[in-house]
Amino acid sequence: MKKNILIFIAAIIPVLCNAEETGSAILPDVTYMFAQRDTCDLFMDVYEPSEGSQTTYHGKEKPTIIFMFGGGFIAGSRNERSYLQWYRDMADNGYRVIAIDYRLGLKGAKSVGIAQVKSIDNAIHLAVEDLYSAVLYIIDNAETMGVDPSNIVISGSSAGAITVLQADYELCNRTEYASCLPEDFHFAGVMSFSGAILSHNGKVKYEERPAPTAFFHGTGDKLVNYGQITFFNLGLFGSDKLALRFKKFGYSYSIFRYLDHGHEVAGFMGITEDLQLRFLEDNVIDKAQVVLDITIEDTRLAKGKGSQSRKELYGK
Repeated sequence: MKKNILIFIAAIIPVLCNAEETGSAILPDVTYMFAQRDTCDLFMDVYEPSEGSQTTYHGKEKPTIIFMFGGGFIAGSRNERSYLQWYRDMADNGYRVIAIDYRLGLKGAKSVGIAQVKSIDNAIHLAVEDLYSAVLYIIDNAETMGVDPSNIVISGSSAGAITVLQADYELCNRTEYASCLPEDFHFAGVMSFSGAILSHNGKVKYEERPAPTAFFHGTGDKLVNYGQITFFNLGLFGSDKLALRFKKFGYSYSIFRYLDHGHEVAGFMGITEDLQLRFLEDNVIDKAQVVLDITIEDTRLAKGKGSQSRKELYGK
């Protein structure tokens, strides 16, 4: 059991997103401060759909996408260069993207071990709390921002992916964390790039139907585990195990399994856009019960970019 918990801790050690960097710049159309915390102010950058882009699909408005950056809860930023091309591409495809800040609950951590389990849990839920605050700000300012609160997709990379999956999980179970949101509020969809859910109650269970969810994950991911790591009722459940739960209960989902790839899949937003767009059009906009379970083996995709292990990250 001790071995399992050590692996569990290593599974959510910080890792920086390593999406392909490009020279194509994009600037936000507007920036809002959505929350003030004791330690920092939190901002969101809004990237409106590009001029002339198609903002509807089959006569229905395309959703607004909230994005949460990666960095293992110790680093990262909403306007990190590696994300900018993806923001531009989604805007060119008629989607509004809102990139948000959140508090880095593990910032300054120099080691991660058994003693840090509570700190990791706290970091995840700080990020969830900040996501909910961003959502509340959007709801309260929906008319000014031009956002339909019933048509919001949440997405994230690495730590951000953990956060968005956790946020929908807390919301569907109407936990204390989600009590700040309106009782009838639901996300329109979730897109997770190498994410997982932390459960204190064994297998992940949803009291309400979760939002349609797209999982992107490397089958060899040793940072945010592709499968599951459990210790008694405590567990970190990755994309593989979550997809099994979605399948069992007939929930709407797509999973894209990158064979033998590691955590670099967290930075694959720019090379999986066709899959993202299909998910958004079929599962979110058309609300079709389309289930995709695809294993991808592509030797053209670079492997092992960024930190892949605790030793690489900490130099220990």
